[in-house]
Amino acid sequence: MDVWLIVWLIVGAALVAAEVFTTTFILLMFAIGAFAAAGAAAVGANEPVQALVFAVVSALSFVAVRPTLRRYMRRDERDTQMGVEAIEGSMALVLEDVDNDSGMIKIDGELWRARPYDATQSFAKGERVRVIEIKGATAMVWKD
Repeated sequence: MDVWLIVWLIVGAALVAAEVFTTTFILLMFAIGAFAAAGAAAVGANEPVQALVFAVVSALSFVAVRPTLRRYMRRDERDTQMGVEAIEGSMALVLEDVDNDSGMIKIDGELWRARPYDATQSFAKGERVRVIEIKGATAMVWKD
């Protein structure tokens, strides 16, 4: 067995292991190049050809694969709202009359205290309202 094949496989595995801790996809691109160079060593290519395969495949990986991986990994960060941001703008059902002093609404199955966003408004039980903002544990609502 060719010693360079083993060297490229070890380098590739070490780069993959290091990528787990960095999550930048830079070391992963070099690992792809190292595995390609190991493939070249397995078919009997000499050392300069293996180094060229490593360099070309690593560079192509940076250009073609890395942007796609980064876009895929970040798509959920942009699309998924969490916490208060997920509630603001949603529709709710009035369970108890909402006025300046009291009120209860149901937002996606959860019960929330509510007050009208405009102090001159009030909402009766059964009406649908929109959550404008969350202040502490109280939803400020508005009728569309």
